[in-house]
Amino acid sequence: MYETQGDVGTGGAVLRTSRYRVSGMDCGSCAAKIETALRRVPGVREVRVSVPAGTVAVSHEGGLDADAVVRPLAALGYGATPADPVAVGPAAVCGGGCCGSGAVHSHTHSHSHSHGDADEAPWWRGRKARLTVAAGAALAAATVLGLLVPATEPWAFPLALLVGLVPVARRALAAARAGTLFSIEMLMTVAAIGALLIGAVEEAATVLVLFLIGELLEGVAAGRARAGIRGLTALVPDTALLEQDGGAPQAVPAAGLAVGSVILVRPGDRVAADGIVLSGRSAVDESPVTGESVPKPKGEGDAVFAGTINADGALRVRVTAAARDNTIARIVRLVEEAQASKAPTERMIDRFARFYTPGIVGVAALVALVPPLAFGGGWTEWIYRALAVLLIGCPCALVISTPAAIAAGLSNGARRGLLLKGGAVLEALGRITTVAFDKTGTLTEGRPRVTDLTPFGAGEAELLADAAALEAGSSHPLARAILAAAAERGIAPPAAEELTALPGAGLNGRVGGRLVALLSPQAAASALSAAQAEQTAAFAATGKTVSVLLVDGVAAGLIAMRDEPRPDARSGIAALDRAGIRSLMVTGDNARTAGAVAGALGMTAHAELLPEDKLRIVRGLQAGGQRVAKVGDGINDAPALAAADVGIAMGGGTDVALETADAAILHGRVGDVAAMVALSRRTMANIRQNIALALGLKAVFLLTTVLGVTGLWPAILADTGATVLVTANALRLLSVRA
Repeated sequence: MYETQGDVGTGGAVLRTSRYRVSGMDCGSCAAKIETALRRVPGVREVRVSVPAGTVAVSHEGGLDADAVVRPLAALGYGATPADPVAVGPAAVCGGGCCGSGAVHSHTHSHSHSHGDADEAPWWRGRKARLTVAAGAALAAATVLGLLVPATEPWAFPLALLVGLVPVARRALAAARAGTLFSIEMLMTVAAIGALLIGAVEEAATVLVLFLIGELLEGVAAGRARAGIRGLTALVPDTALLEQDGGAPQAVPAAGLAVGSVILVRPGDRVAADGIVLSGRSAVDESPVTGESVPKPKGEGDAVFAGTINADGALRVRVTAAARDNTIARIVRLVEEAQASKAPTERMIDRFARFYTPGIVGVAALVALVPPLAFGGGWTEWIYRALAVLLIGCPCALVISTPAAIAAGLSNGARRGLLLKGGAVLEALGRITTVAFDKTGTLTEGRPRVTDLTPFGAGEAELLADAAALEAGSSHPLARAILAAAAERGIAPPAAEELTALPGAGLNGRVGGRLVALLSPQAAASALSAAQAEQTAAFAATGKTVSVLLVDGVAAGLIAMRDEPRPDARSGIAALDRAGIRSLMVTGDNARTAGAVAGALGMTAHAELLPEDKLRIVRGLQAGGQRVAKVGDGINDAPALAAADVGIAMGGGTDVALETADAAILHGRVGDVAAMVALSRRTMANIRQNIALALGLKAVFLLTTVLGVTGLWPAILADTGATVLVTANALRLLSVRA
């Protein structure tokens, strides 16, 4: 069993949280029954059930026996297995030692229950399918037998009814004992027994088969939604090639790789663990993890992610994260935790459902009693209608309408590199009116690039070669920019000698017998003509850093560098503008640079800010009625990220930013902020459609049933059909790209 130590509870007891993967949770009714049952267990303080993730987290006192949690689930017919946070790759099923003597193994053998299928088994091989087939076959046999031998009808159809009713009734009684009286199983049992007593046996058997078919379809739909994000775990290979003691690499289970191990990733292989490239160069396809379609070049010092695909060169990689902590495991864990947290709309629907079902039972009682007692109506007729009202009353479709859509939205985002920490975040994003962006590393790439080469006499290649010769071996960001520009143009820097650093000014040395210096404009001011100084000032006015190259004391050219906007920054800001969302920049950088970048992107800049200044701006916008999203990637963004209505960490940000933020963009595209907003708005529209569909169908069939137009089988179709329809509608979100 996977446990984490938690807070100190009442009475000083230390609370622990245990997570289980529960097979067969297909709807909100399942979650309500499980939560009610587990809250009755002595020692349990809190229960969090996630239908989309198929998990339940139980906060309990440390001495609680695991069987005390599993037994109520087994009594309800659900199977429970430990939900280990590794859960990545077949070799990690037991979580590297979590399946010891204290682990909880499968209890799915204990009871027959249509919800009890193991998530991993094909739906047609599970108990749910077997029970549905058995009940359907019994009904078909009774129908054929009744046609061939009419005298058998009085006992053939009751026997056919019992095939499906007995398991359903057992579940209804178990749920009632666990505290859930008004379960769909109880409503179905009462309706079937009532129909049997008033002589509508054939219809009752047919309705029961339709009910089981509806549950089967619910299970298939829920399994598909659940598999959407958990399918990421299959990306990690089972084995890795581990280097040991200088010998040939040996294949070992990927789940057992320790931090610091060195593995070989051959061309065409999937990377088995998060790590840093020690040697080798290749292009790596990161689309399985981040959704980025263009392979990224990787070389010494670059990070690689588990599950990505090495394209064309061998890489030696030092492992930086164990299997339970790699990128994919963190994504899966984050999304499952996010799915377990309820959005405001979902909480509202849950509160409504608590009163809705007892209300429907009350309406059914009135339908059965008032017409016969007050108006002389026939008892059989009005009891029949009341039974149909009971079946219509199940709130499954209504309860699942919101979490199904939110789960699909979260899964869709995760597969595109958009991680959102819960339904509340997904809901809030659609209401954002202002987005405050950090500049460096968020709107820009976070590293300077050579933007302009202005030679005075010699060509650009010679200018860049001389500068690169002086900067060779330096790790300074500006030096890296010059060396990268030379490499892009295929320029091999000549050797430099007698290199000397000039504090606060630059550096000089000899290149090909010439005295070459790379200086700041201030240090080189005496060597610049008026026109050259004017050109230098023009570059500086646009936020660029300028280096002046001198050869034998004469100005040979200017090299301008700037941290340039990300390639999609302008289009990303434009997408937000089209969505009616205002964008602004809040940065600690100097006003000139910030203004130049903001001007190019068409947004307002607030520059030279301390962390508390960014926080003040966010608070001020909120005080003015704005709903603010803050996007950043650094420690200095953390206060504003936490204060904003939605904090979004840009890919590559610090751990502090990622932990503080409500959402994260893995592959660092500015356009993904607008994509998050669009996903939120689509999800909320889907939720509104689902609620209207669920309540609309029930309202129509409730009215037609009371009027006598429809009976038992249309009622059960209204219930299970609505559940399947809202789930299928929610699943459409899995394939949305824009």
